[in-house]
Amino acid sequence: MTTKGLLTRWGARRAGRGERAAAAGSRLGWLDALRGIAALAVAAHHFEIMRLIPYGGTIAAHFDLGFYGVIAFFIVSGYIIPASLERRGDVRAFWIGRIFRIYPALIVSMLLAEFLLPHDYQVLTFDGYGHDKLWLAGNGLMLSDMLGVVNALGISWTLTYEMLFYFFVSSLFTVAWHRRSSMISVTAGGIALVLGVWVPSYSLTHTLPELQHLVAAAVLIVVAGLVCMLSGNAALARIGGLLLGGFGLLLVFTNGRTPAYETFTILATMFAGTVIYRAQHGQIERIEAWLTVGFVVAAGALVGWMYNRDAMGRATATFTWPAWSYAYLGAWASFGLFFLLRNKRLPRVMTWLGAVSFSVYLLHWPVKRFLLWQLGWDSNYYYNKLAAMPFAERWSWVAGYVAVLLAVCWVVYRLVEVPFQNLGRKLTKAMNRRWPPQSLERPAQLPAPAAAPAAAAAPAAAEPALTGSAPGGGGTRTD
Repeated sequence: MTTKGLLTRWGARRAGRGERAAAAGSRLGWLDALRGIAALAVAAHHFEIMRLIPYGGTIAAHFDLGFYGVIAFFIVSGYIIPASLERRGDVRAFWIGRIFRIYPALIVSMLLAEFLLPHDYQVLTFDGYGHDKLWLAGNGLMLSDMLGVVNALGISWTLTYEMLFYFFVSSLFTVAWHRRSSMISVTAGGIALVLGVWVPSYSLTHTLPELQHLVAAAVLIVVAGLVCMLSGNAALARIGGLLLGGFGLLLVFTNGRTPAYETFTILATMFAGTVIYRAQHGQIERIEAWLTVGFVVAAGALVGWMYNRDAMGRATATFTWPAWSYAYLGAWASFGLFFLLRNKRLPRVMTWLGAVSFSVYLLHWPVKRFLLWQLGWDSNYYYNKLAAMPFAERWSWVAGYVAVLLAVCWVVYRLVEVPFQNLGRKLTKAMNRRWPPQSLERPAQLPAPAAAPAAAAAPAAAEPALTGSAPGGGGTRTD
């Protein structure tokens, strides 16, 4: 055999080993690992870990750990969510999967908080208008941050951006515009830069009647859009896409709770994650992906320096521009590192953390409050006592909190998340047998999409999709 032939064979064997190593873990191990780190970063942020380490205040002023975790979740969601939809080629299957992925764990987390925590340690935030139906509708749609409704869990605000991303992704797919990720990402990043503090917030909900009207309209539009998406009829699916996508655009341009530069940076970031997926699978040129992602990363860091100061910093709960910008860059650096490691075998514990990451994100705050209640401590006493402990004793408390949190999350994952995801798949198969979905025709000039990897369960966003401070901003948000 010639030298060239030997090199070719050696290269093929090496590539095969890399593929097998990558496939050894469940799903996409590198994404799971990053998601697990992101979830722990958010939990550590709300545990106020910076108060327990030397120079923690200085570090927190220059790097917001919660915002880092949130952005990492959003990048992962941007990478995998469109791939999940296009792999299925069916918006009905996509939406059933999303509903059964997110809602059961969210509902169980809220019920555990409501029934296990006493009033003084409660983490659920109820509607300040004294109108339970508004609170229930806004949170039930997972659009509370765009409707002017108080978030049920302080950390659940990021799920609004996950839901908006689902709206846009499925809408674009129904009209065969889903390959235009670069254009959308750059546009959103440009809006964040140029109109970051000019796009109005809560312009539709100044009064209670206005809020009631918007929430009622949201319920009608979203339910109608989802019914159309679930119908399996191609024409109805396009109508549903127009309803959901159009309503999402209306909300982000008129009624976001946070400053526009945060909203549009999040959207730009998620679509930039999609751009990386498309370049990796040969759907767009790599130079296009490099330019797009480079612009979005630079824009995301720059808007922090331009806008995230003083009152605006308090509005995003990231407080200072370095805390925003360096955390944003750090999240992208982490994604880049794990992307380079995508063909490597990662420790099983890292992929396991990814599997339970959504439960970690939802439950880390309730678990913390539950432990404080059992100890009879309020937060200030707790942190002062912990900071005064010897090093070993202090970190044994931290390790104990993490151990309890992971144990609870593993139980919720096994008893809630996995069974309901399986139920969603069974429901999809049953509906497809009873009402076979029509294929959505794509324009002839667009090639068929490359096979996408199986979607990983996430935030968010998470999966986080996504996504206190948790997907979307640092600091402690209680909404």
